[in-house]
Amino acid sequence: MHGFAGKVAVVTGAGSGIGQALALELGRAGANLAISDVDTAGLAETEAQLKAIGAAVKADRLDVTEREEFLAYADAVREHFGKVNQVYNNAGITFVGSIEDSQFKDIERVMDVDYWGVVNGTKAFLPHLIDSGDGHVINISSALGLFSAPGQAAYVSAKFAVRGFTEALRLEMVRAGHPVRVTTVHPGGVKTGFARNAIFADGLDQDGLAELFEEHQAKTTPQRAAQLIVAGVRKNKARVLVGPDVKAMDLVVRLTGSEPERLLGGPVMRRVKDVVTRLLPKR
Repeated sequence: MHGFAGKVAVVTGAGSGIGQALALELGRAGANLAISDVDTAGLAETEAQLKAIGAAVKADRLDVTEREEFLAYADAVREHFGKVNQVYNNAGITFVGSIEDSQFKDIERVMDVDYWGVVNGTKAFLPHLIDSGDGHVINISSALGLFSAPGQAAYVSAKFAVRGFTEALRLEMVRAGHPVRVTTVHPGGVKTGFARNAIFADGLDQDGLAELFEEHQAKTTPQRAAQLIVAGVRKNKARVLVGPDVKAMDLVVRLTGSEPERLLGGPVMRRVKDVVTRLLPKR
């Protein structure tokens, strides 16, 4: 895989899911890895797999919401490897519940991890990426950074914010003439433990909603997601859509604007609404 050998790549949220698969895909491509997560057990597993394939790896527990910690971490990675070429701001969480039933702290927590974690990672590493002469910022948004969904207001807000922040950064790097490329990634349904690890509003059927997601939406494996992301980075794509579901919905949004229900009306939307209604708490 041309273009990654000898590069230093930073991956947050590398203890599981897309982050773990990304780290392994980059390691197989010859990159040196700085991986982090708050899940130290998962992080250790990723580290062991990277070492097994001969990749150089630095593994650290990192809470992406702790800005000063993140700034110190960026300096430590630079000191350890001598340079930093790529940063994959991947760490994320979600909260499931209506705006009415959400507490302020629920929304704030998602924004802190999913949006401010991306901002912290970008700002912390950007000077090092510029100094490398060959930098790349890869920020993970979501399919829900392209269109909205009920019960996901906190997550949607964070992922739309990641999208806007990253697209602005790409324009700024071009205007400033900095040697830093920028990519926004929008994964669709990926077969990870993300839904089961979500925080749910009181009264919701957590197992039922997670099962619904895994059965009907999670169609892409983490390994395939990582392959698509790495391929997009190699080609310097401004935007990478991961999975046939997000590609289809992106087209729907382009055709319908902010009201995709108009095109997805009739039996399809009625079926979705019936399922959601059964899983929501009774009032």
